[in-house]
Amino acid sequence: MTPHATYRLQLQPSFPFASAAAAVPYLASLGISHLHLSPVWEAVPGSTHGYDVTDPTRVRAELGGEEGLRALAATAREHGLGLVLDLVPNHMAAVPRYNPALWEVLREGPASPYARWFDIDWAAGGDRVLLPVLGGPIGDELGALSVDGAELHYGDHRFPLRAGTEGLPLPALLDAQFYRLGWWRLARTELTYRRFFTVSELIGVRVEDPEVFDATHAKVVELVRDGVVTGLRIDHPDGLADPEGYLHRLDAATGGACWTVVEKILTGAEQLPATWPVAGTTGYDTLRHIDGLLTDPVGADALAGQFRRYANPAGDRGGYWDATVRRAAHRVVTRELAAETAALTRLAERACAEDMALRDHAPWALRAAVRELLVRVPVYRPYGSGDETALPLKAAASARATFSVAEEATAVDTVRDLALGRLGESPDRVAFRVRFAQTCSAVRAKAVEDTAFYRYTPLVSANEVGGDPGRPAVGPDEFHAHCGRLARDWPTGGVVLTTHDTKRSADVRARIAVLSQCPERWEEFLRRITAETAHQEGGRAPDPQLAWVTWQTAIGFGFPYGERLRSALLKGAREAALQTSWTEPNPAYEQALAEFVAAGPAGQPLHSVALFARALAPHVRAQVLAATLLQLTVPGVPDLYQGTERTYLALVDPDNRDPFTEEAADEKTALTCAALRLRAERPEVFGASGTYAPLAVRGAAAAHCVAYSRTGQVLVAVTRLSLRLERAGGWEDTEVLLPEGVWSDLLTSGRRLTGGPVRAADLFGPGPVALLVRAEG
Repeated sequence: MTPHATYRLQLQPSFPFASAAAAVPYLASLGISHLHLSPVWEAVPGSTHGYDVTDPTRVRAELGGEEGLRALAATAREHGLGLVLDLVPNHMAAVPRYNPALWEVLREGPASPYARWFDIDWAAGGDRVLLPVLGGPIGDELGALSVDGAELHYGDHRFPLRAGTEGLPLPALLDAQFYRLGWWRLARTELTYRRFFTVSELIGVRVEDPEVFDATHAKVVELVRDGVVTGLRIDHPDGLADPEGYLHRLDAATGGACWTVVEKILTGAEQLPATWPVAGTTGYDTLRHIDGLLTDPVGADALAGQFRRYANPAGDRGGYWDATVRRAAHRVVTRELAAETAALTRLAERACAEDMALRDHAPWALRAAVRELLVRVPVYRPYGSGDETALPLKAAASARATFSVAEEATAVDTVRDLALGRLGESPDRVAFRVRFAQTCSAVRAKAVEDTAFYRYTPLVSANEVGGDPGRPAVGPDEFHAHCGRLARDWPTGGVVLTTHDTKRSADVRARIAVLSQCPERWEEFLRRITAETAHQEGGRAPDPQLAWVTWQTAIGFGFPYGERLRSALLKGAREAALQTSWTEPNPAYEQALAEFVAAGPAGQPLHSVALFARALAPHVRAQVLAATLLQLTVPGVPDLYQGTERTYLALVDPDNRDPFTEEAADEKTALTCAALRLRAERPEVFGASGTYAPLAVRGAAAAHCVAYSRTGQVLVAVTRLSLRLERAGGWEDTEVLLPEGVWSDLLTSGRRLTGGPVRAADLFGPGPVALLVRAEG
């Protein structure tokens, strides 16, 4: 059954299946149709997210086990709800003591029946896999290693010993294993297994192998066939060797009985492959269009100029988005993903060795070509042969220009042809194409989401998963075109505003996005608040960019939770890797950051922040309600993140992953319930056969109203950029042309409107949004 609305719950030991079951009556009363559960598979003990899967064949005992999951499903069914599960096919936890399959591989080596499960390059490691778990070089850590029976111990780590090696002296014992314990820093250059992005604690799984797929998916298939599960969210399909092949295999295994969406990030005009057997994406593409619609393009440009002058990010070529991304990508491929770049170079050498005409490419030239092309792929990954959208000719030309010798630059053309599958289907060439695509997704995610988003920060509300900070605003025509494509091609895909992965919750982003409508107020506020804090102990920010981000975040966050704010800002500074980083922390800078947060936004200046925010409150309300109604009524299935039916203010994980709690309802809750109940009552309006049509708006303030019809039965209208509207004099003569008939307003008691031109001032009289339904009789 296709959901009409889902509700995401973050399961964890402190919020297991039983807690979710207790919340079902409340969640059902909201009007949702399905619970959307974070990963339920056996994971590292204590995990609060569940993506560090240790055994996909078992339901997690800490959550209540399979019995608890089936009981939750039964409770949900009693209240008319189904279950959607988060499936994690790309990776498992590289923690041997908790991962039984990996334990067997480390004990038995390449001959283990489980060796085919994991994406390990045994040849590169001489039949030994590097485990980068040591706190220092092995010579310094020998004293911390000990043997206990058939196990090797290092702190909390446990490793199996190869049969017959238990009695060897420690150095010989270490050399005799099918693994090599190494300093954690070696992961950057020496790793011999595919990992999730740069997280060495997560090892890639080879689900492209039919036997591995069958073994790792047996339990979820059973749950689907038993009717326990009716929907699936596929985590990170870009990491898979063959995403489309995987999805077809999954569709066949589940008998096509699941509503399935994929966590696929689309970039720019990129479209989801039409041949994928899914309902659509999880919805980050629509998040960008909703946020962009509620961002003022003129003000956003002004903020970008202010940012360049204030923060002076000279290291990123004057503070421009494209240059920031390119610089970040170069760092990623030469540092964080150097091992992956080296693996691609080895594959390229082997692929070139098959053809006499290609054998003279020097390894360094192939390495440079791989690196220069990786940083120029404009999307997360190419799909299939000949995907020139993902690796256009201009990218190759730009890469060739980095070589000083023209003959050596021809390596770029060879690597591009290999990546696009133009040089044949030999095993080595297929292997290169697959690994290049997988590595692209890691480079893009790390360079954009985890680096550039924290370096280029004129309007931090635009720095969201799937977003484009270089072009943060979306006009009404572009918004309508996007929704029209969804209605035509992916009418039942996902629509999100807040997730467990968003950098800031939708309500935080809405507060910050209002700044795009008043950049001059922001500039004046920043000047005043800087002067106010300059003479306080710790009140001077360690650098201007941090000050800029801190005060925008404080405006969006809205309350003095100093530790939560400090943690988010510290994570951002480490991700940006300009002043400090995860691998080379700068204690002095980080201490100055903490002192600035304590003395600034979490100290006395909070009063000034509150006054500034209070002046913008009516326009924040308009932003929040508009975004909420759009999410709930545009084509697709809205996925509400836990707590977002009310005002929900959260920053980047782990701040946004606290257990679910019921709290008091507010105006946003009433709007959410009205829209969800309408979706439940009229599934034909919003479902696969539903249509989407913009309504004509005319008059002086037409650009401030976005209105549309769903299947001719429901009308939606929202106020756009209300602060700009107010400054321009209000609605004046602006009219919305309603279709013929009588329309009942669901957000006010008993109000009816007749089809034809209606003054916007009358349509929006009670509030900044309108939800109308065709009246019967």
